[in-house]
Amino acid sequence: MTIILTNDDGIDAPGIQALRTAVDRKGIVVAPRDHQSGCGHQVTTASAIHINQRSPDQFAIAGTPADCVRVAIAHLFDDVKLVLSGINNGGNLGADVYISGTVAAVREAALHGIPAIAISHYRAKRKEIDWEFAAHLTAIALDKLLSLPIEPGTFWNVNLPHLDADAPDPAIVFCPLSSKPLPLGFQVEGDSLIYAGKYELRDRTPGTDVDVCFSGSIAVTQIKV
Repeated sequence: MTIILTNDDGIDAPGIQALRTAVDRKGIVVAPRDHQSGCGHQVTTASAIHINQRSPDQFAIAGTPADCVRVAIAHLFDDVKLVLSGINNGGNLGADVYISGTVAAVREAALHGIPAIAISHYRAKRKEIDWEFAAHLTAIALDKLLSLPIEPGTFWNVNLPHLDADAPDPAIVFCPLSSKPLPLGFQVEGDSLIYAGKYELRDRTPGTDVDVCFSGSIAVTQIKV
């Protein structure tokens, strides 16, 4: 059984190394060569996709996260049974799932009938992520989710809260996606605009994934493709 690990922060990002730790380095990394955050479900169809095999269990793909999954299941391996994507540097909550390359990778897997889980880590303002602790929390979430049946045509979206490394293990809460839009704001620089929405001020309707994660629990949502 082949387990594919991917992300949208790029193959050299610390989050995917933390994901490898969480699964005891059992997976094969097939991840973007370059940073692809926010690319959504973009795929490459009109140009070549270069593959660089760095080691027996690491492939750097010159493409998007969805490309990585396509290459893994249609070219590199014929026995992929699970796709894990992350650990993303930043949350993928609510409306984020439509923008996220991390989430797009597992959506692509689910479209092909392969169980898949996206893992993201909410990043509190002016705080760095402790990737060792993130790996620990991911292992807890995966232990729970991999013991559950997954409905065909769905995938799991997991968001880790930003806690201190000495905090007690948080609860795992199954919850719906927030349906509220992201806060909008732009900084004007001459004739150009730079997005300046304040992520931490987004709507926190009680019980939604945003509120659950911001409140310090691991937010888990089952999403249909």
